[in-house]
Amino acid sequence: MRYAEAMSQSPPASRMRSASSTIGTEQAPLLLVDNMLSNPEDLLRIAHDAPFTPAFTPAGGYPGLRAAAPRAYTDAMIRTLIGPVREAFGLGPVAVTKAECAFSIVTLPPDRLTPPQRAPHVDSTDGHQFAILHYLSQADFGGTAFYRHRATGFETITDDRKDAFLAIRAQEGWAAGYVADGEPWFEQTAEVDAAFNRVIVYRSNVLHSGRILAPQRLSPDPRLGRLTANIFVTFSPVGDPA
Repeated sequence: MRYAEAMSQSPPASRMRSASSTIGTEQAPLLLVDNMLSNPEDLLRIAHDAPFTPAFTPAGGYPGLRAAAPRAYTDAMIRTLIGPVREAFGLGPVAVTKAECAFSIVTLPPDRLTPPQRAPHVDSTDGHQFAILHYLSQADFGGTAFYRHRATGFETITDDRKDAFLAIRAQEGWAAGYVADGEPWFEQTAEVDAAFNRVIVYRSNVLHSGRILAPQRLSPDPRLGRLTANIFVTFSPVGDPA
């Protein structure tokens, strides 16, 4: 079976296991799905042959390499998850207005990180954008943690919070390397362990960071490194002119 045909099939419900919870005092929803794909090895074969290039710049950005993921994978993931996402996040009828996906591998050693890469971050201040993070390597590379900014109490960064948050952060410091517990400027509110073929979904405006538990083992080889597939999808309520 061709890869696109395989990805067009939804994973069997009997294999998928999903659970929803909330994060921190702001109660941001979090969806976790195990055994996401019935055929993850097909996806790994594509990732292993993908042309990865650096995703970071001197100003920061993702601390590693990225490569485009197949559109068939992106479409199948969104189609399979849209129902659970609507339920977990209390959404009504929605339509997809934007979706992009990339394979990602963390590669930078801690001493090469720029300051923005050494603190929790958000991917967007848009509350309609969601991150779908698919773990494709072993658990001992580390999962994802979520944080509260101590000075402001913010756990999500929205358009109306952004300026205040950045102004205070400009007066604070940065971790020495990859984010751990977030001290002293951030407090960890939740952590999800990585597991092969596990997916988590959260709003992109929630403060978060990858947990890099073994930076000495980071590798640019997708067969050996911390490989994930990252989907950013924006949903708009049906009928919303935006």
